[in-house]
Amino acid sequence: MSSNHVTRKPNRLIHEKSPYLLQHAYNPVDWYPWSPEAFQKAKREGKPIFLSIGYS
Repeated sequence: MSSNHVTRKPNRLIHEKSPYLLQHAYNPVDWYPWSPEAFQKAKREGKPIFLSIGYS
């Protein structure tokens, strides 16, 4: 293993059952599944919701 090797940590999608969501569990984006938690965070931070409907 080279010194450039980066160990990627899973994001919160690692806990989902959907094969589509699981394939993005090691994406560097901290995705949230569709949930009250996602909407509460967006509201609290005054940020819009970015919705991905899939592409695979």
